[in-house]
Amino acid sequence: MDFAYDARTVELRERVEAFLTECVYPAEPVHHEQVLAAGDPWARPPVLDELKAEARARGLWNLFLPDPRYGAGLTNLQYAPLAELTGRSPHLAPEALNCAAPDTGNMELLAEFGSAAQRERWLEPLLAGEIRSAFCMTEPEVASSDATNIGTRIARDGDAYVVNGRKWWSSGAMDPRCEIFIVMGKTDPDADRHRQQSMILVPRDTPGVTVRRGMTVFGYSDAPHGGHAEIDFTDVRVPAENLVGAEGAGFAIAQARLGPGRIHHCMRLIGMAERALELLCRRAASRVAFGRPLAEQGVIREWIAESRVRIEQARLLVLKTAWLMDTVGNKGAHTEIQAIKIATPAMAEWVIDKAIQGHGAAGVSQDTPLAALWAQARTLRLADGPDEVHRASLAKRELRRWA
Repeated sequence: MDFAYDARTVELRERVEAFLTECVYPAEPVHHEQVLAAGDPWARPPVLDELKAEARARGLWNLFLPDPRYGAGLTNLQYAPLAELTGRSPHLAPEALNCAAPDTGNMELLAEFGSAAQRERWLEPLLAGEIRSAFCMTEPEVASSDATNIGTRIARDGDAYVVNGRKWWSSGAMDPRCEIFIVMGKTDPDADRHRQQSMILVPRDTPGVTVRRGMTVFGYSDAPHGGHAEIDFTDVRVPAENLVGAEGAGFAIAQARLGPGRIHHCMRLIGMAERALELLCRRAASRVAFGRPLAEQGVIREWIAESRVRIEQARLLVLKTAWLMDTVGNKGAHTEIQAIKIATPAMAEWVIDKAIQGHGAAGVSQDTPLAALWAQARTLRLADGPDEVHRASLAKRELRRWA
């Protein structure tokens, strides 16, 4: 395993760093002011489109897609340090580079499983950043950590499918530019447990689709991820060709989608933790308490040292996972994907918490990005599978070696 950056990664990393310094960080207060002025937490501030245009002009676009037909053609190992940098400003940088969830996972899904017509109609405008999309899997009435529980029905009726059910935490659905929902539901409730589900494309303006409300995340809109919505699907009729892949393939497609999404989240979490540690160090060096700079207080130094250790441990595990995904595939890296999904959000949550503590009341205010960073890190201990599910699966896999 050689984790040294190759020439292309070094060059792109320098360009992403310059973009962050010159464009993204200065845009953070502008973004905040524009959201407040709009009076709508899910509004789309004009500064985002300005950043996207600039990123595209700089050639920093669709870096996450390894298929050169659609994206930059980078490996996971090449993309990791770039995604980490975007995590330093997770509310702006990922979308500015057209690398924001849930669109990334939805684009990967369409690129791998979509028909030619589906790719032309939906993938191409997503790749161009012209529209956004939503992923509708989780439901309010069942424990959705077990995806086989979902009850939304996708029933064949002649040359169409009819969708009935309720979803929530449908990522992306609150963005005013969201035009397509990828919906997971059951086409055959009597089939094998993992062959009951299918995926289908539902345009947002289809009759019977009702967005009931936006869901906040610790009080935040999470608008950079398109927001999250509760949605009713009532006798929603779509053409049969809107089915993604084959009937009964929905569970497998969902797992294929979630693997890369999990590592992308972990890459960005490392950047979030790095920014929090930087803010803690700057704060500690500039503040005096009880006659000494905070940086000379033993407890602060312990937090800083421990943060560095935890960040480096997580980064190495993420890089190993990226390398395995590149060399033996997502299935071969399954254990490591679960391990980083357990370890990295917990690491980032711990580091950000210490940065908040070091900032005192300022840490929980809107005057630093720390509160929003903490909310996002804490949420990722639930998103794409809660810690407990990954731990149980990982333990089962480990025990199987000794059975």
